[in-house]
Amino acid sequence: MNTAMEILVCGLLLFGGAFALVGSWGLAKLGDIFKRLHGPTKASTLGVGGVLLAAMLWQAMQGVPSLRELLITLFLFMTAPVSAYLVAQAALALAPGLRPPAPGHKQDGEG
Repeated sequence: MNTAMEILVCGLLLFGGAFALVGSWGLAKLGDIFKRLHGPTKASTLGVGGVLLAAMLWQAMQGVPSLRELLITLFLFMTAPVSAYLVAQAALALAPGLRPPAPGHKQDGEG
C-alpha cells in the first residue's frame, strides 16, 4: 500500500470520528429541540461522511469498487435535512410557543 494513501485514510477516519463525537456531544448538551437538531444533522453527517469516504478510499486502494459506501453517503446526505425538517415541524406543532417571531416584528418591551 501507498503510505500517503494510508495516512489520508487515517486522517479521514480521525476527521469523521471527531465530527461524530462533536455531534453526539451537541445532541446531549444543547438546550431545546431546535438547538439539538444541529448536532445530528450537521456534525454527525460530516462525521459519517468522513468515515464513509475513508472506506471508499480504502476499497479503491484494494482494487474493489465501492458502490455500497457511495450509496450510503448519498442516502445520508439526502435524508438528514429532511428528517431534521420533519422533527422541527413536529416540535412546532406540539408547542407553537417555540416559534420565533417574524422578521421585523417587535417583541414585548421593545420600543
